[in-house]
Amino acid sequence: MTVTQSILTIAAVVLGTVATRFLPFLLFPDSRELPPFIRYLGKILPYAVMGLLVVYSLKDVSLFSGSHGIPEAIALLCITALHLWKKSMLLSIAGGTIFYMFLVQTIFG
Repeated sequence: MTVTQSILTIAAVVLGTVATRFLPFLLFPDSRELPPFIRYLGKILPYAVMGLLVVYSLKDVSLFSGSHGIPEAIALLCITALHLWKKSMLLSIAGGTIFYMFLVQTIFG
């Protein structure tokens, strides 16, 4: 990349970041009530994203080869138990990921 292309790329990234950070506050100020569709999206999207992550994480697991999905199943149980115990999504995801990596690197590796 030339210097000009690098500057334009950085400027585009900065503009995109600034737009996505400030645009919601401009479109939906505190003084106005949120539209029902936006409130609906706020309620439903976190669950949809979690479902998407689960499907994406398990899409290549084969029950008929390798470790037969055992480390993935154990990690899912760990994530579920952590979330039911502490009700912290960050702890559940981080703890489950660390536990899964431990299983894959040491026991099933």
